[in-house]
Amino acid sequence: MSTPQVLRRAGADPSTAVVLLITFLGALWSLFSAAYAPEAAMRGQAWLLLGGFLTGIILIVGTIANGGVVNDEREYNENLVKAGAIATMFWGIAGLLVGVVIAFQLAFPVLNIDQFGFTSFGRLRPLHTSAVIFAFGGNALLATSFYVVQRTCRTRIAGGIWPWFVFWGYQLFIVMAATGYVIGITQSKEYAEPEWYTDLWLTIVWVAYLLVFLGTLWKRKEPHIYVANWFYLAFIVTIAVLHVVNNLAMPVSFFGARSYSLFAGVQDALTQWWYGHNAVGFFLTAGFLGIMYYFIPKRVQRPVYSYRLSIIHFWSLIFIYIWAGPHHLHYTALPEWAQTLGMTFSVMLWMPSWGGMINGLMTLSGAWDKLRTDPVVRMLVLSVAFYGMSTFEGPVMSIRAVNALSHYTDWTVGHVHSGALGWVGFISFGAVYCLVPWLWKRKGMHSKALIDWHFWIATFGILLYITSMWVAGIMQGLMWRAYNELGFLEFSFVETVEAMHISYIIRAVGGLLYLSGAIIMAYNMYRTIKGDVKEEDENVIPQPAAVPAE
Repeated sequence: MSTPQVLRRAGADPSTAVVLLITFLGALWSLFSAAYAPEAAMRGQAWLLLGGFLTGIILIVGTIANGGVVNDEREYNENLVKAGAIATMFWGIAGLLVGVVIAFQLAFPVLNIDQFGFTSFGRLRPLHTSAVIFAFGGNALLATSFYVVQRTCRTRIAGGIWPWFVFWGYQLFIVMAATGYVIGITQSKEYAEPEWYTDLWLTIVWVAYLLVFLGTLWKRKEPHIYVANWFYLAFIVTIAVLHVVNNLAMPVSFFGARSYSLFAGVQDALTQWWYGHNAVGFFLTAGFLGIMYYFIPKRVQRPVYSYRLSIIHFWSLIFIYIWAGPHHLHYTALPEWAQTLGMTFSVMLWMPSWGGMINGLMTLSGAWDKLRTDPVVRMLVLSVAFYGMSTFEGPVMSIRAVNALSHYTDWTVGHVHSGALGWVGFISFGAVYCLVPWLWKRKGMHSKALIDWHFWIATFGILLYITSMWVAGIMQGLMWRAYNELGFLEFSFVETVEAMHISYIIRAVGGLLYLSGAIIMAYNMYRTIKGDVKEEDENVIPQPAAVPAE
């Protein structure tokens, strides 16, 4: 029998009223925007937003009418994590599909159909970037952080209905951003494309995320805060600060889409790359290191190699990463001392990053045989190897002389994707492969062979993608700086594009292979959730101990 202290209803508490009020205000703003927005594109998006907010209102009111959601404090909220795992897979395939489309558009420009402006490369490229980083990667971070913080704190996630608000609010943000891009609503800022009203909504959702995470840590039953939670918390706090400062802007109209940044000129550029590089440093690095520090030890059933090294890794990243942004602004109007500062701290990042890589890899001490027997471990370890490679290449590319050859070329594209496809992609896939059997109480995934196929197909795809872009980027950089005996440029821009045609084809094929691996994974997930799991011993994976929440 449940006691009132343990069993309580979250749907009728005051916090639910706050969620309902926020959703109602969002619906009200969407209604007025649909009526009075000066841009047709904004009016169209406002109707879509109105539908989303009204759906939220109906669900919340229905929950309250039924007495609210029952929160059993003796149990973890696993339904929330299940939703996050499914959303991760859905957005991952969507983002990779758009990436393959734009890769083929670069290889074959005829695929940019003039009659359909919303399918052009210029519209789809930011859609791809946001889909794979914020939709796929963001949902992977939401799902894993909600799982890890509950298990390591031995308590149910705090906040009653608020964790669900965070999850669904974040999905609405993704839809708001994505639909805005294809109809031409954008700030044109790298990693920060959404306009002011979308940014404002994300701020509300993100603050709620922070409070839910902190609340769970506050009511933990374990005296120690586990290593992974350090990285998750650093990621949540830092992204909140970056997002707010970088998106300080003045809207042209309260119901319109357009806004003007509060920064100007070189200050705006510096602020943007302080944000942009730390989106890499904290969203794509610190958050996913939280995944590494939990799922690798759990999967191989070994403790983290070095607790002291994890401390050095954490604080070094926190203090050094934040200064690295100016290396994107070499040879610009930014003062040279600031450029040098960014370069110096970028080079310094190499050592702590490799310290973290060593910590992740050496956690397999005494369990190296699992690289041969468990394809999920193989995937997790390869992701850490890509983390090491990317965090070596990044500091080298930040050096002024190297930057002169590499920046704005496809070498940079290859570097970004070695981190995104290799580190972020593989660690996310590995974590989801762990979560699905654990959450749905299966002995293992439906097919171990399909995990192997996913691993090798995706790995081959990465190698094609990255090597083609490295070679293309070096060639591109050399062609751009080649001069004839008269001092004129040796090659036109069109000639450099023509020279990269074969590289673009190889890159598109590599992306297609990586997408194919993700589709195989989605099928494997579906069969596992359905219950079609083979009973042979080699498919059985270690389950976390069934420790109660209280």
